[in-house]
Amino acid sequence: MWHLVLLRRLPQICAGCLSVEVRLVSTRVAGSAALVLVGEATPLYPEEALFEAMIEGWRRQHSARRLSASITRARERTVRRFTDFCGCWPWQWRAEQLDAWVAQGGWAHSTVRSYEGSVALFLDFVCDPRYGWADACMEQVGHVPVQICHEWNTATHVAESEGRPQRRPLTRDELQALFDVADANVAEIGRSGRKGWLAAFRDATLFKVIYGWGLRRREAAMLDVADFSANPAAPELGRLGVCQVRYGKAQKGSPPKRRTVASVMGWAVESLEQYVEEVRPLFGAAASGPALWLTERGGRISARRIDERFAAYRAAAGLPVELSVHCLRHSYVSHLIEDGVDPLFVQHQVGHSWASTTAVYTQVGSDHKNRMLRAALGKVFGNDSVDGEGRS
Repeated sequence: MWHLVLLRRLPQICAGCLSVEVRLVSTRVAGSAALVLVGEATPLYPEEALFEAMIEGWRRQHSARRLSASITRARERTVRRFTDFCGCWPWQWRAEQLDAWVAQGGWAHSTVRSYEGSVALFLDFVCDPRYGWADACMEQVGHVPVQICHEWNTATHVAESEGRPQRRPLTRDELQALFDVADANVAEIGRSGRKGWLAAFRDATLFKVIYGWGLRRREAAMLDVADFSANPAAPELGRLGVCQVRYGKAQKGSPPKRRTVASVMGWAVESLEQYVEEVRPLFGAAASGPALWLTERGGRISARRIDERFAAYRAAAGLPVELSVHCLRHSYVSHLIEDGVDPLFVQHQVGHSWASTTAVYTQVGSDHKNRMLRAALGKVFGNDSVDGEGRS
């Protein structure tokens, strides 16, 4: 009976797919051709079907590595963009096509590395004999993919920071201007009676919290009300003395990195307390949910919305367009260091594994440098041996 069932299915199975499946039946690596090429019909466009099967296998490999869905989507999007640029399939790609793609892009150094890395990882996957995709390509289209990303035609990572040099911490005056614009927007909408006062108040508070706790954009967006609690070491801050960041930046397939951030700016605590106690309940039924930053439709605010509102406030405040939401986090680090806070404490606050990373974030003003210079000279020469002009 088993033989009869098999014979009935044989005419429906693509001969190429069947041969690949039989030959690679012992290969059970996640994303391998043996686990993906199991279709029972000959595709109308075999090249496109093979490419989509390779992409699906790559997704499964990412899932097996516990990489986030956002990383998987971003890498897949890059591979598809490169495929569209080349106008041919991965088994036809050539190194000069990669060179031309990067040359016309005009991207930042870190973006180039990311794009080249995605293409290289995809080709590593389909060229790896353990996955069987090279054999499948030879069987179905008569060509095999090759690695086109090499040391001599890809960007290298040699600098501690690859961010644009225009990106920097906000000065204290710029920060005040940004917050003033946000607060003025709340007051203006409130006086006019127009719709949007709740969202404006939320946004004004949100940017103060991002700066006041040194958060990344996604870390702030994913905050729940329950993530704030009392700190026994700072009872004067009430129930907002500490923030539990649950969606920190993940590393190499690990879950989001958690950290505890102590509240250190009393004015930021007061702003958040007013929002939680007086404004957030006005969102209605949505306020019974866990999210700290609610939309007028009852959902959680998105990272894109945060970018849009920051851009609007930045323009209204007359700040350079190069400044981004992440610059508020850089400002937090720089201003705490300027105020004399222990650099190790600041490093732990922002969740950096290495002090060198925190140092990249830090850009202190000349006043702070002069104070540090005076303190250092005072230890060497004594407080009375160096005058205000630095002369002994």
